[in-house]
Amino acid sequence: MPLSTSIAVMAKAPIPGFAKTRLIPVIGAHAAAVLQERLTERAVATACAADIGPVTLWCSPTLDQPSFQDLAWRFPIVLKQQPDGDLGDRMLGAIAAVNGPTLVIGNDCPALTAEHLRAAADALDAADVVLIPAEDGGYVLIGASGIYPDLFSDIRWGTASVMQETRSRIAALGLKAIELPTLWDVDSEADLTRCEELFPELAL
Repeated sequence: MPLSTSIAVMAKAPIPGFAKTRLIPVIGAHAAAVLQERLTERAVATACAADIGPVTLWCSPTLDQPSFQDLAWRFPIVLKQQPDGDLGDRMLGAIAAVNGPTLVIGNDCPALTAEHLRAAADALDAADVVLIPAEDGGYVLIGASGIYPDLFSDIRWGTASVMQETRSRIAALGLKAIELPTLWDVDSEADLTRCEELFPELAL
């Protein structure tokens, strides 16, 4: 494992109507915001438990949201505001802010553990990029040993082709990548049911 691998957690504030919008038709805006808050806390706790390097919570829309401030008080993390742009721009910004290997995660994957993060950090000893694919065709983690802007540009974010497009981009750039076993994230009603069955502490 590298001496220090930074972890960037990307999260939206738990504001009704702003967070977990795909689930709002199913559970309503308030419950979606509550879920967002619980998932973000879990992601931050997992990142800190991995104990592989500094943890930054990249906040949207602003870092002065009470829930973000509360997390910064309870966990050894730094808050930063997400840069403008699409998801790729924001993830690239989080990586570019660090001088060294970085893992980027969201808060949509409650199945992600500290062990997964340690394994991903280990992978960056032997590869340029590490990925944990998601069952829906995206990924729940991307890590890089350096700054590779083309990994994040002109990707159709939020679609089932994200992982395949990223694989193609890695090959075109001549980078070495390691993929860890696939996990799942919480985007649909079925995902929410699965989440509540496996992680009752997150149940609404």
